[in-house]
Amino acid sequence: MKQITQPVLRDIVLVGGGHTHVGVLRNFAMKPMPGVRLTVVCRDTHTPYSGMLPGYIAGHYTYDDVHIDLRRLAEFAGARFFRSEVVGFDRRTHQVLCNDRPPVRYDRLSINIGSTPKLTDAGSQSTRAVAVKPINQFNARWLALLARVRTRPGPMHIALVGGGAGGVELLLAMQYRLCHELKRLGQDPNALKFSLFTRGAAILPTHSHRVQQRFTHTLQARGVSLHINAAVTAVDEQGLTTSNGEHHLADEVIWVTRAGGASWLQDTGLALDADGFIQVHCEVR
Repeated sequence: MKQITQPVLRDIVLVGGGHTHVGVLRNFAMKPMPGVRLTVVCRDTHTPYSGMLPGYIAGHYTYDDVHIDLRRLAEFAGARFFRSEVVGFDRRTHQVLCNDRPPVRYDRLSINIGSTPKLTDAGSQSTRAVAVKPINQFNARWLALLARVRTRPGPMHIALVGGGAGGVELLLAMQYRLCHELKRLGQDPNALKFSLFTRGAAILPTHSHRVQQRFTHTLQARGVSLHINAAVTAVDEQGLTTSNGEHHLADEVIWVTRAGGASWLQDTGLALDADGFIQVHCEVR
C-alpha cells in the first residue's frame, strides 16, 4: 500500500465493489487527492464484471479474466480495504455499520453494491433454486453442476426463470458449455434438457419485436422449451410450479429475474424507488 504522508482531512468510504468504485480507485491511484483517505468496505475481495459472465460460463474466459482483485486495486490506490458485509449506516454519527467489525467513520459515503435477487417472489426458499447474483454464490453452484455433468453424465433438466436479456444469454451459454463437455467425454448431449420460463408474453420484453422473434427461433432451434405467460409461483425440491398450476420437474433452477435493492437500505432513510434502489442524485450526509 502507498504510504500516506499527509494528514487525513477527509474520509471517503466506498461501500461495495461495483464498476463505478473500481473506476474511482483506478483514478485515485493515478491522481491522488491530498488529505483524502479512501476506504473500501466490501463482502468479497474479487469483484466480477457481470457483462463477461456468459462468456465465462460458456468457457471463453477464465475466472481471473472476469474478476478484479479489489484488495490489490485498493493497495495500488493507497486505500484501506475492509472485507466485511455492510448492514447499514448511522447518518447522525457518520458511521458505516458492518456485521463483523467495528463501524467505519466517513465524511462522504458512496454506495455501489448492485442488486439483490428476489427469490421470495416464488414463495419459496428452496435450495433447488439459485440466483445468478451474488455471482460468487452462483459460481460455486455452477462449478458443482459442471462437475456433476462431467462425472455423472445422464438425463438432467435445467430450468431458467427469467426471459430478459440476462436470462436468455445465460441459458444459451450454459447449454453451449455443458453440451460441449458431454461431447468431449463421448456422451450424448441430448441427455440435457433446458427450459426457460417467463411471466411475459414474449422473451426480451425491452427489445424490438424483430429481436424477440430471432431469439425465440434460436431457442427453439437449440431445443430449449420456452414457457411464456408462465410466472413461477413456487420452487420445491422436485422442481417448480407456474401460475397456471403446472408443476415441472427440474434438477436445477436458475433465477435471473428482476432484482431489487439490498434490504438494509430500507432503514437508512434514503429515498428509494419501488424496487428498493437508491434514487438517482440521493446524497448521503
